[in-house]
Amino acid sequence: MLIRRINTNDAEKFLKMLKKLDTETKFMMYEPGERKTTIDEIKKKIKDIFGSKSILLIAEDSENIVGFISAERGFANRIKHSAYIVIGVLNSHSGRGIGTKLLEQIEKWAIENNIIRLELTVMTHNENGIKLYEKMGFKKEGTKVKSHIIDGEYIDEYYMAKIL
Repeated sequence: MLIRRINTNDAEKFLKMLKKLDTETKFMMYEPGERKTTIDEIKKKIKDIFGSKSILLIAEDSENIVGFISAERGFANRIKHSAYIVIGVLNSHSGRGIGTKLLEQIEKWAIENNIIRLELTVMTHNENGIKLYEKMGFKKEGTKVKSHIIDGEYIDEYYMAKIL
């Protein structure tokens, strides 16, 4: 398993992985078929990340991208010490420590970039996600009530953060 920074040559495989993730889990933002992003839009996003102080890492096996983690650094002076994380791993590769490795790499990047606060949201019924984040030192800070509608039901999320 290789974890590395994404580059524009990865755009097609990355989009394919995101669309597959959309069909595999209800823990991410998009529903199946809802993501209308093009390869060119993904390439632009990747280029924009390189020009920013944020990061997007991918996990790949010998052929495919199987997971990712992004950290978007705070844009204003008062929040530039923090970064918001989004992570996803395909079902076929879950339970193999990829999420842990992705979080470890983001933590290393954060320390190197003077970020002391990592934050995320996780749906309250995502038990595996919550276990992973708590194992990695994240703490629940609050609840976003009725933040999503999934299959006609309102779903809450926890705000979680880790101070480095």
